[in-house]
Amino acid sequence: MSMNNQGRPTTTVTSGSEAIVTYTGHRALVQEEGLIFDRGRSGKWGVDLPVPKGGKDRLGGVNRKGEIGLPDLSEPEAVRHYVRLSQKNYSIDTGLFPLGSCTMKHNPRLNEKVARFPGFGDIHPLQPQETVQGAWALIDRLMHWLKTLTGMPAVAMSPKAGAHGELCGLMAIKAAIEARGETRRRIVVPESAHGTNPATAALIGYTVDTVPANARGRVDLAALKAKLGPDVAAIMVTNPNTCGLFEDEVREIADAIHAVGGYFYCDGANYNAIVGRVRPGDLGVDAMHINLHKTFSTPHGGGGPGAGPVVFSEALAPFVPLPFVVADGEGFRNVEHADEAAEGDKPFGRLVAFHGQMGMFTRAMSYMMSHGSDGLRQVAEDAVLNANYILASLKDVMSAPFGDTGPCMHEALFDDTFLKGTGVTTLDFAKALIDEGYHPMTVYFPLVVHGAMLIEPTETESKETLDRFIYAMRSLVLEAKAGNKEGAPDRFSGAPYLSPRSRLDETAAARKPVLKWTPPAPAQAAE
Repeated sequence: MSMNNQGRPTTTVTSGSEAIVTYTGHRALVQEEGLIFDRGRSGKWGVDLPVPKGGKDRLGGVNRKGEIGLPDLSEPEAVRHYVRLSQKNYSIDTGLFPLGSCTMKHNPRLNEKVARFPGFGDIHPLQPQETVQGAWALIDRLMHWLKTLTGMPAVAMSPKAGAHGELCGLMAIKAAIEARGETRRRIVVPESAHGTNPATAALIGYTVDTVPANARGRVDLAALKAKLGPDVAAIMVTNPNTCGLFEDEVREIADAIHAVGGYFYCDGANYNAIVGRVRPGDLGVDAMHINLHKTFSTPHGGGGPGAGPVVFSEALAPFVPLPFVVADGEGFRNVEHADEAAEGDKPFGRLVAFHGQMGMFTRAMSYMMSHGSDGLRQVAEDAVLNANYILASLKDVMSAPFGDTGPCMHEALFDDTFLKGTGVTTLDFAKALIDEGYHPMTVYFPLVVHGAMLIEPTETESKETLDRFIYAMRSLVLEAKAGNKEGAPDRFSGAPYLSPRSRLDETAAARKPVLKWTPPAPAQAAE
């Protein structure tokens, strides 16, 4: 029986659609959208409020003299503007998000439901403590699991993000060194480190000393030992590192830094690769931040609310910052002042105004409970499996600088050697990937290889999804190597071509950014 195709065609129609220019600027249901200031027209508004009467002016002479300068739009216009912008976004709910060292995994909807439970989603930080005992109990349970998974005896829940966690960890290290009556000036950082590591060290007054990588993409142990001395406060190591490799001499690194009286700070950004399988405390780590938005699936949030708890070794546990939760005979309470802490504790100070981001704690706890310890172990195993599938499927056509040193961990690293002689750069290649419907991978990082492309698929992507991505990557590689055929469009130098906006002049945008909207000059009257 054949399909009845009367009325509308049931086969793909090719009609030179790329040459079509629409009257509206729209491309089918993809709406062209200008700036909200350009859409505004005087005299429009979404609400109509009466002028208040009888109120006393409390502005103290700082009343606005001119127009406020905001665009005037009706409510439907404002709603449509932001909805249209949102439709141009790419997100983890849209498709594979292969950014390396970012762990862009699926955010389970169960977690979102739990975060909205009454008593979690509607509490306020200034509520009486006796009214938030359930929230304290959840935080205490989350602390327990973070300590259990990492093999560390203490944890600070108040840091708001990974870099904030780094600040917390280094401040605790600084306090511990000062408590010994010492002053140390240097922090040692591998050259493959995340940029926040040296930035955080410099922020609190340390001099940063860089250690090179060896030919295997790991910390050069001999070079590290040559840099250690009595003025070194700590080393900051990401493990697994940003080349996607496990630091297999991590115990030797820990022993070396401890031998000179320093501390081992571990950047836990890539903890997803080892959660449930390796306890950082067993490796000699003294402090490590945990990105809940990576390993434990809370939303990345576009820079919004986050959480970066820091776990501490026994040596640093007394210096955990305020505030923190403790359990006593009457339930849970929040310790906000140093004189309320247990004997022997020496909090380095108060890191934030309030305890932490409750919505992230509930989501992370939901994730842990739904997976269990065996499920979390499988998270790491599947993340590593997917990354190695990417590596194995692409290294015959792309160049993997450490592909011959064994399997990778959570992410696969490529350099631009395979593009040599093509005229295509890493940036061109990444931009062309946008035209294939994918957010680009991390590019030009880590700095230990030239033209880096770092791909982290995470454990939540299916083989079918990975196969489609691999097919797109291999097709682009073959096209780049084949070069432009006469009359064929250049897929790379101006990519992306199919996005709402094509490639910007990034140099001009960095050097001469336009940060403020200015009204267009009024048209001159004809003479």
